[in-house]
Amino acid sequence: MRTHHPQADIASVERAYEEAARWHEGETRRSGDPYITHCLAVAAIVADIGMPPAVVCAALLHDIEDAPCPPDRIAERFGKDVAQLISAVRRSELRAVPPGDVTLETATPTLDQAVLAIRLADRLHNMRTIAFLAPATQRRKASETLEVLVPLARTTGLPGMSSELRALSAAVLQPASSAFAVTTRILALLSLMLPAKQRTRWRQEWHAELAALPTRQTRARFTFRVLLGAPALSLALRRPAGREHPWRA
Repeated sequence: MRTHHPQADIASVERAYEEAARWHEGETRRSGDPYITHCLAVAAIVADIGMPPAVVCAALLHDIEDAPCPPDRIAERFGKDVAQLISAVRRSELRAVPPGDVTLETATPTLDQAVLAIRLADRLHNMRTIAFLAPATQRRKASETLEVLVPLARTTGLPGMSSELRALSAAVLQPASSAFAVTTRILALLSLMLPAKQRTRWRQEWHAELAALPTRQTRARFTFRVLLGAPALSLALRRPAGREHPWRA
């Protein structure tokens, strides 16, 4: 966020994280991870797109209506615009948005643009973690993603997201080759080198990147790079809090 909006006051984002963590405390995803990890991932994707603080706040809080949060609390603490955006995200129907009708303006996005950014980010992270859903649900979500969200992301001006959504969907709908299965197992084993709290996150990210690679050779090279870098990553993740993290540079 500081890269895209260096002058913005991001204190509201910190408060939104604290609010989301409070109301989602004790909730877990199907992976077993705390639910707040999903909120953070969606917010990170939205921030990477370049959306301003108010939209990142809404991304952190996009599932707050499923928690026992008083209805007026978000508007009181974060303003009516953030509360309205969260409600609009919940009500939105992406099938009703013709591809090409909405493009993203990240400096001062409209309500529709902000809704689309959060919905695309939400689906991207859900597709990255789709392995924890039932097979029938995986196929349904993947088909919908290919049909609706891939073209939306492309025509909205997010070709990288569109490509990743397509690759993740194809990995679900097309049986994986034996070589792909082997590299996936290798990455799962490498994740055991990492601190327990970090394993799921990195395993998900590695698998998502692996699924986006088109050939056996590129997947093998990626797995080899992870193999070489895993020991250093493990040491960095185990450093005491407060030290600079080189992988974030």
